[in-house]
Amino acid sequence: MPTVATRSKKHRSSGKKKRTGPGKQRTSGNPAKRPVIEAGPVTVGDWIGAARLRTLPLAVAPVVLGTGAAQVTDRELHWVIALACLAVAVLLQIGVNFANDYSDGIRGTDAHRVGPARLTASGRVSPRRVLITALVFFSLAAVAGLAIVVRTQQWWMLVVGALSIVAAWFYTGGKRPYGYNALGEVFVFVFFGLVATLGTTWVQSFALPLEAWLAAVAAGLFACAVLLANNLRDIDQDRQVGKRTLTVLIGKRATQVVYTLFVLVPFGIAAVFALLLYPIAWLSMLVLLAVLPAILIVWTYRQARELIIALSLTSLSSVGYAVLMYWALVG
Repeated sequence: MPTVATRSKKHRSSGKKKRTGPGKQRTSGNPAKRPVIEAGPVTVGDWIGAARLRTLPLAVAPVVLGTGAAQVTDRELHWVIALACLAVAVLLQIGVNFANDYSDGIRGTDAHRVGPARLTASGRVSPRRVLITALVFFSLAAVAGLAIVVRTQQWWMLVVGALSIVAAWFYTGGKRPYGYNALGEVFVFVFFGLVATLGTTWVQSFALPLEAWLAAVAAGLFACAVLLANNLRDIDQDRQVGKRTLTVLIGKRATQVVYTLFVLVPFGIAAVFALLLYPIAWLSMLVLLAVLPAILIVWTYRQARELIIALSLTSLSSVGYAVLMYWALVG
């Protein structure tokens, strides 16, 4: 039988409100309305990390490939236009990354991600600041694109540029983002493969040779492979929050198979180039020294974080491939 002192202690404790420990404070259900967590000042490095530099090679590769394809029909290097195309691609890629940081953050889908913490999800930066940053990069990309249009007088390409920005936003933005419905790879292939490569070729040569189309397919497949590696890393978390990526729908094993096909098909394209007119294209096989370890990681990883290495290797491989194929096309 409990003593009076014990009963009294229980009585006193029952009247107290249960305190939440550190990090368990009540917050709004809407992440966009949550207070910014003071976890030390946000540094330049944090902003650079949010730009996701490991994805930028995917913006560089189609421009390099598209420029090489342009020089197949016009041997002159239009370096001003090429640099402007590079600016559009890189700025748009950074804008997409910040837009994803914002949209995923306010939805709460980045709350338990495996990779580096995002600005919005971490609560260290207000969603509004991240959104403004994304819009600034989209605007800069639009300015660079407008400069290309003015220089080339290809006014119809304003529509292409506008569609690219709209598609970039609705990847994870809006009420029904298509990146949440297994269409992310379609967007990446079309805009970071076909549009980026063929657009670069067109504004420099006003022609679209077969080389441009094959190069565009290769660039798009590399970009899709990086997205697959990223989504494979986050497959468990995406399932929990209802993010229906292609990886979530088809599962781990099928994703591994598709990833492998995506990173190997570009080398089949290079072999076609080499056998037909461009023997230097065989040198692109050297990039397999990075691609094969990435494939091995994707098939044998034990912890999701290991896929970050595969993602980085695949992204860098796209640039190595593009540079060697450029050499083949113009050499």
